[in-house]
Amino acid sequence: MKVISISQLQPGMFVQSVTKQTGRIKIKNQGWVKTQASIDKLKKAGILEIEIDPDKTLTTPEPDTQAPAPKAEIKKRDPWLKVHSSEQEMGKAKKLYDEAKTLQQKAFGDIKAGRDIDIAPFKELAIGFMDSIFRNQDALACLTQMRQKDAYLLEHSINVSILMGIFAKHLGIERDIIVELTTGALLHDIGKIKIPDEVLNKPGRFSDDEFKIMQNHALYSKQILEEAGLTGIAVDIAGLHHERLDGKGYPFAKKGDEISQYVRMASIVDVYDALTAERVYKAGMEPIKAFKILKDGCPDSFDGELLTKFIQCIGIHPVGTLVRLSSQKVGLVTQSNPETPLKPVVKTFYSAKHGRYTEMQDINLANKKTADKLESTVKPTDYNIDLERFYKNAILP
Repeated sequence: MKVISISQLQPGMFVQSVTKQTGRIKIKNQGWVKTQASIDKLKKAGILEIEIDPDKTLTTPEPDTQAPAPKAEIKKRDPWLKVHSSEQEMGKAKKLYDEAKTLQQKAFGDIKAGRDIDIAPFKELAIGFMDSIFRNQDALACLTQMRQKDAYLLEHSINVSILMGIFAKHLGIERDIIVELTTGALLHDIGKIKIPDEVLNKPGRFSDDEFKIMQNHALYSKQILEEAGLTGIAVDIAGLHHERLDGKGYPFAKKGDEISQYVRMASIVDVYDALTAERVYKAGMEPIKAFKILKDGCPDSFDGELLTKFIQCIGIHPVGTLVRLSSQKVGLVTQSNPETPLKPVVKTFYSAKHGRYTEMQDINLANKKTADKLESTVKPTDYNIDLERFYKNAILP
């Protein structure tokens, strides 16, 4: 026989008796300790020493058959969950959007003056965007449609940041990563401030030389953020958002697996917003046409699987889109219906039939009792609609 401490006891040993303990446990039957769970119970009971019979030790102790502890259930995040109504969130969202414009203008001024930009306010703003998106993404999504033709450089980066946040939320990406993605998107075109105005603001196609100059903006963006102390995902978004899967992008001609999921997301969102943007020299493209162009770029330029998920998350008729219904009512898409993407919620305010403003009405096209159907997307110029007036009266508190 041999006396050992409880810490030396191992599965397969034959216990003869308890020789030292702090409690009063009694071993009714001599026998083998077959599992680690049994040893743990003896320790918890206050056993300090036991007497074993070394000659009876099992050379291959039985496996621990104790049922594993139940794992905590992780509930999948609902990407469509809305904590606030659009009306409740719109004021906060508008404040964030205006703050973003001011911040962008200050950053452009700092770069022109030869100063490093302060990254901290951009990170704080990115957190604000993320929080708003998690409360109700429709508010910020709607603001991305309220474009000014002469403010593309400012609004494009803000819109890409918002859409990246919505996209990342839809994919279930962690909040910390979403902040990095939205920060990088906010600053992804900051390098354009170093492009000569005659190239940057040129309407129409670039010459080969002009295009080479324009391509440098991604490299400038990367350098500006690195000099400001930013690293990681945000810098990748800024420097690589024009890379393409077939290696024909710029500035580094990366391809395939060299391009991360986050950069692939950014390239999709960047092109989508650029195509749908209103500019002084061109009208914005309808979302469905922009989606088709992106689809045509798969798989050579864009990740087809990610593009499908982006379309699912933004919707065929994105929030903020102006549409005409079968009743000839004109309204704004204010909420997506994920189960029926072709039937969003529309706030009508104008009659195309009578050419006048009407009493505002919220119509859920997914409601079976609603006879109205969505016919097409339209533009304010189609009916001489003062959309800014509508935004102020119906959308912004």
